[in-house]
Amino acid sequence: MFKKLLIANRGEISRRIGQVARGMGISTVAVYSDADADLPFVKEADEAVRLGPAPAKDSYLNIPAILEAAKKTGAQAVHPGYGFVSENAEFARACTEAGIAFVGPPPEAMLRMKDKSQARKLVAAAGVPVVPGTEDVVPDVGTAVSAAESIGYPVLCKAAGGGGGIGMAAAKDPAELEKVFRQCTDRAKAAFGREGVYLERYFSAPRHIEVQILGDHHGHLIHALERECSIQRRHQKVVEEAGSPLFADGKNPELAQKLFTAAVTAAKAFGYANAGTVEFLYSDGNVYFIEMNARLQVEHPVTELTTGLDLIGWQLRIAAGEPLTVRQEDVKRRGAALEFRIYAEDPVKFFPSPGPLKVFVPPTGEGVRLDAGYAEGNIVTPNYDPMIAKLIVSGATRTEAIERSIAALEQFRIEGIKTNIPLHLRILRDPAFRAGELDTRFLENHAKP
Repeated sequence: MFKKLLIANRGEISRRIGQVARGMGISTVAVYSDADADLPFVKEADEAVRLGPAPAKDSYLNIPAILEAAKKTGAQAVHPGYGFVSENAEFARACTEAGIAFVGPPPEAMLRMKDKSQARKLVAAAGVPVVPGTEDVVPDVGTAVSAAESIGYPVLCKAAGGGGGIGMAAAKDPAELEKVFRQCTDRAKAAFGREGVYLERYFSAPRHIEVQILGDHHGHLIHALERECSIQRRHQKVVEEAGSPLFADGKNPELAQKLFTAAVTAAKAFGYANAGTVEFLYSDGNVYFIEMNARLQVEHPVTELTTGLDLIGWQLRIAAGEPLTVRQEDVKRRGAALEFRIYAEDPVKFFPSPGPLKVFVPPTGEGVRLDAGYAEGNIVTPNYDPMIAKLIVSGATRTEAIERSIAALEQFRIEGIKTNIPLHLRILRDPAFRAGELDTRFLENHAKP
């Protein structure tokens, strides 16, 4: 096992990785920007190295500075968390070439899934169901309109090289497709450095379900059940839960098995190792592969709380070359868990709300876990994602987890900025949510202020 780990990230995930690592006897190195110098993840690390000014390109995306920090401190491994350099195959390869273990999948696997249109082709060839769409990147508007006629409207235009809902828009007819094609192309180039986009059939109100994958470098690969991530805003997840109400109380067992088999098959097709997530859409009784994420997910704690697996601990063991000793039959769900992304934003208009955390008093109680990136007195700056914490709540049943979540959110005191806690409470109290009637357009139709 490594003696020293550098964590190439910030906020709550850097803090969480550090806690797990130190619990395994591993010394930790934090890296930080000028904007984050006073945050808990910096103070709690055994060592901390400044990367640069606040802009991410000068700090958390500055690969030479990160590698220099690892070399200077003698770190034997780098954990990238999620976001920033976590899915950068060139960074992973640079780590390996420098003799530093990258805590994530092999660079080759990352490259196979980086181009989402090519990833679709690869898993489809392996027998995984994919959303009907174009096999390759669409070169121009004319080709897009022609392809859309055969796919059938509405269609979704998606950036081939990105994620997070960036460079993604739906079109209901040829005129709208011409408009969104140009928009998606421009956004893809600006965000990911390449213009490539492809088309998929657009499902008006699908469910978004993902499967946690865990594999070692010795050929052993398993799934760790599913999570439901249907409650989204602008293609960004807001509330996640394990497991999906679609499979509650043993419902739809054949569909569940089809989902898990497809996820494992896709991961094997990519040559995957370490922790990853295979994402699907569910509509009209079928599941369709949409992409695989080559990293830890923001919502991984709900899987940890309902399976007993320490996903970050296993990431470190696998990166160190240890075999995965968990067998598929060992993975069983116990209870239910919900995760709430606590954002510094207006809960109605969703505008960012940076500023000082004058009061920050987290909730306590049975089944309550908080992964926080900030503490009272810290300043939430506008430089990065506005998530300040993740509240994760578990219970013996989904109903119990919901009631505990309401109590925890009501108890959570944050003053000095606006947060989306009122939005989470509206969601939890909505009859459709409580009934498990979820889809990706939930917030358009429910939980209104």
